[in-house]
Amino acid sequence: MDDRNTLDFLAEAGMLKRIKRSGWWMVGVPYEESVAEHSFRCAVIAYMLAKMEGVEPYKAVMMGLLGDIPEARINDLHKVACRYLDGRTAEKEAYREQTEPLEDNIREELREFKEDYDSQATAGGVIARDADILECLLQAKEYSDLGFKTAEKFFKSAPEKLQTSSARKLWENMESWDSSVWWEKLGKFER
Repeated sequence: MDDRNTLDFLAEAGMLKRIKRSGWWMVGVPYEESVAEHSFRCAVIAYMLAKMEGVEPYKAVMMGLLGDIPEARINDLHKVACRYLDGRTAEKEAYREQTEPLEDNIREELREFKEDYDSQATAGGVIARDADILECLLQAKEYSDLGFKTAEKFFKSAPEKLQTSSARKLWENMESWDSSVWWEKLGKFER
């Protein structure tokens, strides 16, 4: 195995720090999150959902963390772009090419994660997808609470795609929750 193949893959993963989530600039958010920021919190949410659902979290977390790796090559395609481009096929091909040079055991596991996520046939895949949707909803809620009301467009159809009871419950609580409360409770202003 050539370590440079591993380093190349890690460099591609690092590209996600510079790729912005395109749905947010479509609705006018000026400082949109990066794909890497989304992937990080998606993995954290996948862990929480897996634990809440009584499922071993490793696969769900890894799917949440690595699910957007193809965007290092094809960018983050928003829904309007996908109207004209076959984003799913491009994503699968990019992922296949990205993982091809990796060691057999790594390549096989990464491909299993992708197949699990795409098929939605396992609890881990369903949880990872819910984590992806919930992260988008959480980000939309935060942007909305900051005054970017156009981010609320994501509230219309995304919640109905949530599959697990834990994700649906979190969404229900999120609707009336103020995303800045967590830090306001910690800070005390003294004279």
